[in-house]
Amino acid sequence: MRRRSLLTAALTVPLGAAGAVGLQSTAQAATWSSTERFGSWRDGAYTVNNHVWGDGHGPQSIWANSYSNWGVWANHPNTGGVKSYPHVSYILGRDVWSMGNVSSNHNVTVPSGSGLAYCTTYDVWGNGHDYEIMIWTQWQGPVGPIGSYVTDVNLGSRAWAYYQGSNGSNAVHSFLARNHTTDSWVDITAHAQWLVSQGRMPQVRIDEIAFGFEITSSAGGHNFNCNSYSLWT
Repeated sequence: MRRRSLLTAALTVPLGAAGAVGLQSTAQAATWSSTERFGSWRDGAYTVNNHVWGDGHGPQSIWANSYSNWGVWANHPNTGGVKSYPHVSYILGRDVWSMGNVSSNHNVTVPSGSGLAYCTTYDVWGNGHDYEIMIWTQWQGPVGPIGSYVTDVNLGSRAWAYYQGSNGSNAVHSFLARNHTTDSWVDITAHAQWLVSQGRMPQVRIDEIAFGFEITSSAGGHNFNCNSYSLWT
C-alpha cells in the first residue's frame, strides 16, 4: 500500500468537533501481535497491517484476534505529517459499475485529549493505486484532507463534505462526515459510483478496500481499538 494522503492542515470548511471517547486496554491475550513497522497477518480474505510508514514516527504495536477485532498502541511525536495507517484490507477487484452493494460497519474506541491528531478512515483504491477514495467517519486534532473543498453530498443517508486533490502520485477524493461517530455504517458503492457519475473519476476497477486509523500524533502512547468491523461485498 502506498503512503497515505492525509495532511496536517486546517479544513477549508468547518466541520463538527470529534465526540468524546475513551481508551480501551489492549492487555489481552491476542491471537496475533507485532511491533514490526510493516507487520501483517492474514485472516481469511483479510489482512491486518501495522503500516508505520511516515518520517519521524515513534513506536507502534498491533494486536488482533480477527480481522474484525484488533487494535494498536501508538506513541508518535507531535511533529506534523502522518506517521502510520494501521488497517485491515480486502481486495475486491470489480468494475465500479458492477461492484455490487458494497458497504461496511465498524465500531471503534479512540483517544481524546490535547496533542492528538488522527482520523478514522476508509481508504478505497481504484485501478491499483491510481485513484484513492478516503471516507473519514471521525477525527481529532489539526488534520485535513488533500485538495480543496468542492461540495456537500448526501450518500448512504449521511451528509459528507467532498474534497478533491492529488498527492503528486495519485488522485485523491475525500469524503468527510458532517457528523462524527465511532459507530458507523458506510455505503462504499454509493461513494465510488457518485464520483464516476459526476465525472470526478473515470470508470475504474475498485481494488483494495482498507479501514483503519491514520495517525499523525499520539505523543505519550494511546490505544486505538477496532471493536468490530464488517464488510459486505
